[in-house]
Amino acid sequence: MAEGTERGTPAEVVEIVKRTGVHGEIIQVLCRILNGPEQGRVKRRNVKGLIRKGDVVILLNTEREAKEIKAR
Repeated sequence: MAEGTERGTPAEVVEIVKRTGVHGEIIQVLCRILNGPEQGRVKRRNVKGLIRKGDVVILLNTEREAKEIKAR
């Protein structure tokens, strides 16, 4: 296993949903969990920083899921 992945669960970004935050600095993505008991499930998460479809992120907690962004 790669260094640093012992603390979290790898997940692949399958879709970029929308930008959010006051200045659009947060990106909401759908990511597929690659390992662990929830392997294969797709979760909605908020990510800060540069991200593209196909990137792998390390999730420290796989039970949480971000709320869907709704237009006002």
